[in-house]
Amino acid sequence: MRVILIAWCLVSLLACQSGSVEEQKPYNILFVSIDDLGPNLGAYDNPYIHSPNLDEFAKSATVFRRAYCQAAVCAPSRASLMTGIRPDSSGVWHLGDKFRIINPDAVTMPQWFSKHGYYTVNIGKIFHNYMPDSISWDEPDLRPARYLKPAWLKRDGETFYVNEETQRKQKIKRDSIIALRPNYYADGWNNGPAWEWEDVHDSMYFDGAQTELAIKTLERLAEKSKPFYLALGYFRPHLPFAVPKKYWDLYDPEKLPLASNPFLPKAAPIMSMNSMYELRGYDGFGHIKHPSEFSMNEDTARILKQGYYASVSYIDAQFAKVLESLKQLGLDKNTIVVVWGDHGWKLGEHNGWCKQTNYNIDIHVPLMVYSPTSEFKGGQTFAITELIDIFPSLCELANIPSPSYIHGESFVPVMKNKSDGVKSIAYSQFHRRPKVSPDGQRYMGYSIVNADWHYVEWYSWDAEIKMRGDLVAKELYNLKDDPEENQNLAVDTTYDNLMSKLNKSITLGFKWQF
Repeated sequence: MRVILIAWCLVSLLACQSGSVEEQKPYNILFVSIDDLGPNLGAYDNPYIHSPNLDEFAKSATVFRRAYCQAAVCAPSRASLMTGIRPDSSGVWHLGDKFRIINPDAVTMPQWFSKHGYYTVNIGKIFHNYMPDSISWDEPDLRPARYLKPAWLKRDGETFYVNEETQRKQKIKRDSIIALRPNYYADGWNNGPAWEWEDVHDSMYFDGAQTELAIKTLERLAEKSKPFYLALGYFRPHLPFAVPKKYWDLYDPEKLPLASNPFLPKAAPIMSMNSMYELRGYDGFGHIKHPSEFSMNEDTARILKQGYYASVSYIDAQFAKVLESLKQLGLDKNTIVVVWGDHGWKLGEHNGWCKQTNYNIDIHVPLMVYSPTSEFKGGQTFAITELIDIFPSLCELANIPSPSYIHGESFVPVMKNKSDGVKSIAYSQFHRRPKVSPDGQRYMGYSIVNADWHYVEWYSWDAEIKMRGDLVAKELYNLKDDPEENQNLAVDTTYDNLMSKLNKSITLGFKWQF
């Protein structure tokens, strides 16, 4: 009897240990990037956008209402997020800066997770387009089969159209561009109309095809013994607004409100605004100029806004399919899901379009994080957060150590409702180059946002030694009284003492460079 009792105890102990091991199984990570997505979702109080699936996801996630990118353009924003290093340390400030060439020994987030037992896979735009950084992944740069042509390997995912005549014209223009400049940006494919609506299945456009690939990839990953880190980077709502017609049909352009502030901020310095050169590259927009010299006509403004909204709704539908697959595979209970936008996007605000400024409309981003553990109930928080905080936060959620050298801070205490915030300031910056600056000069703008104020200092910039020069302009906006940032208060001496205090925060926050 004693032998039987001992044996029963051993079996029970092993069973308990087995259950304990099961409970401690590492969490998978689904890491979803949505290119050019500002906080234009129902979950962020936009009543005109149709985003039911992301809004439903938000109900179970922690929704960060005051999250900010570190630079309002793709390459530096993504390099900062994925390496955990601010732009002044990485040296990645604009689209042409390739972080792996500048920082060959950088350890990215997926590399770090791979080092700690994760199987890492990349689909779509996570790093900047055709710089997928293959060494970061166990399976890098997966693409839908029909896009694997050798001639398209340097081609950005957003450059594909469905209409055959559009494709024909685009290739002619592309070939002529490459004949003149073989190293032209994005292999010359980023030309064509600014929008397209064809009555086709979702998968006929690139992001829909990516969604089908992501679902098949999840099915494979579900069979692996290792936890996975699957990064899925959607290209829309980046220009061109090329998505199936049914998503355009969700909106009546005449009922969409246009920007309430279609004018430059009063007393703002000239280098503060972008030149809209991104939009200028598309058919019919070659004539547009800097916002100080040009205003979009109303009909065009409405169709651009409709196209952006339609593109958001298209991605919303794709995201729903991935989440449904996660659930059907039984992975939803053991997978952390992160959804983020790399920067905002102007839709006529400040008389501008696209991104590439330090204004709130461009640096304010959506960030939603779901963790399956019971201690995270979800909800909305107005704690100041930065995209650079995602790296250490995912490490904590996944119960792996965080690199000691990264600049972000974990926001997990906020998710646990144990903190109102882990930081009081968000730091962003923008490098204004001579070819897009109205006065032909080069500047670096340093931006800080706190609970009440947005302060920016513009310096001359020496591109050779990569250092700032003289202070040339300031901007100060009262976010309580002027949330749209329409009046630059820095010209009012009443605020000199406040700006002196904020200057100290800028010096401290950007200490990595000077």
